[in-house]
Amino acid sequence: MRSDKQVFFADCVFRVAENVYEPAEDSFLFAENLKVREGDRVVDIGTGCGILGIVAAAKADEVLAIDISPHAVRCARGNAELNHMAHKIFFIQGDLFGPARAGESFDLVLFNAPYLPSEEQEDHSWLGWAWNGGKTGRDVIDQFVDAVPRYLTQEGRVLLMQSTLSNVERTLTQFRQKNLKAEVVADRDLPFFETIVLVAAERF
Repeated sequence: MRSDKQVFFADCVFRVAENVYEPAEDSFLFAENLKVREGDRVVDIGTGCGILGIVAAAKADEVLAIDISPHAVRCARGNAELNHMAHKIFFIQGDLFGPARAGESFDLVLFNAPYLPSEEQEDHSWLGWAWNGGKTGRDVIDQFVDAVPRYLTQEGRVLLMQSTLSNVERTLTQFRQKNLKAEVVADRDLPFFETIVLVAAERF
């Protein structure tokens, strides 16, 4: 078994356990463009090692961090303690908004989605859940965009990371169909004709 890797962002250090997605270009682009308002109530979907939730907790009143993987939840909880943010973050295992209470709403919703297209529909390893977006890369993105308006406060915002390989225009259109204005607020080119894109959405 490999020992935990260490990843650094700003003044924070993250220990990344085996079977947990290691922060990469998408995570850092997201964290660099993460705008949290004082007093926000935040939900971090697919928290992984906890990088986004922990960075958000510096300004947020509270953060709900959700991941389908028990390994990720355990890893993120340890990183919150390591970075002195455990008192602001509640960690729970679950799929998308499944663990949220009925009627619960958030000022800011974060999701570094599994967005890579894959023919391996049956890759349900813990790491596979973190990146495998199905044949078009949109299996989870579509579910998320459909559900997220129900969990937003009146002035709630959404930040969603995806790739140009999984049809960014469709995401923008779907948000608009849900009466959310949406735009690309950051992007970064990667090798092999891929660009990672951070989409922001909020109510009209």
